[in-house]
Amino acid sequence: MSIILGIESSCDDTSAAIIKDGFLLSNAIANQDVHKAYGGVVPELASRAHQQNIIPVVDHAIKEANISKDDIDGIAFTRGPGLLGSLIVGTSFAKGFSLAKNIPLIEVNHLQGHILVHFIKLLAEKNKKPTFPFLCLLVSGGHSQIVIVKDYFDMEIIGQTIDDAAGEAFDKCAKILGLPYPGGPLIDKLAQTGNENAFKFTKPRIKNLDYSFSGLKTAFLYFIRDNLKENPDFITENNADLAASIQKTIIEVLFDKLKKAIVQTGIKQIAVSGGVSANSQLRKDLISNAKINNWDIFMPNKEFSTDNAAMIAITGYFKYLKKDFVGQDITPLARLHL
Repeated sequence: MSIILGIESSCDDTSAAIIKDGFLLSNAIANQDVHKAYGGVVPELASRAHQQNIIPVVDHAIKEANISKDDIDGIAFTRGPGLLGSLIVGTSFAKGFSLAKNIPLIEVNHLQGHILVHFIKLLAEKNKKPTFPFLCLLVSGGHSQIVIVKDYFDMEIIGQTIDDAAGEAFDKCAKILGLPYPGGPLIDKLAQTGNENAFKFTKPRIKNLDYSFSGLKTAFLYFIRDNLKENPDFITENNADLAASIQKTIIEVLFDKLKKAIVQTGIKQIAVSGGVSANSQLRKDLISNAKINNWDIFMPNKEFSTDNAAMIAITGYFKYLKKDFVGQDITPLARLHL
C-alpha cells in the first residue's frame, strides 16, 4: 500500500491531493480571486496567497481522505514550469514535510502531471485508461502541445506552439471583448448562444505540427477595432457571435494539426488535457471527430483539466513505485521542459 500527498502551486491555485494505490481519496483546491481586479495573475500576490492557503489546503485534503499525516508514504510537488514565487511555496512546504516525516520527496513536471491525469482511479467508477502509445493534445494557458506518450515517463513532443498558447488566445480575446479574467470559460459560456459562422478569421499557416496563436489574437484585435469605429456598440450587439466565431477558429486550428499527427503516427488513441480541455465545444468536437474517424478518446473530468494536485499525486505515485526520489537540495524551475 502506498499513500502519496501531492502539492500543486505552479500558478494561482493552491491544491493538495491524496492518492492511495492509484485511487484518489481527496483533491482540495483554493482559488485566488484577488487577480480578477488586475485582468491576469499577479505573481507577487499569487505567492503570498499560496503562503496563506497551503497549510489549510493540505490539512483539508488529509482530513477528507480520512487518513493521518503519519500514514503518508511520500510527498510529490510541482517543480515546474510555472511562476517561480508560487513554485517556491509548494517546494518549500514539500521539503519541510518530507524532512519532518522522514518520507521520500518526489519532484513532478507540471506538464507530465497534466498528461498522467488520465491514470487517476476514482472509487466506484469503471476507470477506463489509455494504453501506450497514445497521443495527447495538451492545451492550457501556457502550453499547446501534441505529445506521443510511449510510457508513463517516456513522452515525445511532436508539435507545439511557437509563440502563444491556445488558452492565452482565449483569455486575450476575451479581454478584447471586455470580459473579466479568466476569460476562457466566459468565451465558452457566451459561445453557446452565438453563431459560430457569423465571422471568419484567418487561421495561421505554420509548417509541420506546430501551432501559432499570436497572429490570430492580433487579427481579432484589429477586427474589433475597425468595427468599433463604424459601430461603437459592435461588441455589445455581437458578443455571443464573436465568442462563438473565435472559439471555433481556435479549436479548428488545434484539431487540424491533431488530425495530421494521427495520420503521421497511425495512433488513434487520443487524449486531451490541460485547462482548455474543459472547453465544452472542444469536447463536443472531439466526440464527433472520434465517431467519424474511429478514434478511441479520453477526456479528464473537468475538475482535473485545470491545475490540481490530483495529477501531481498520481505522477508522484508512479515515481514512488520506481523509487525516483530527490534530495533536499532540489530547487523549483520556472522553465521546465516535458
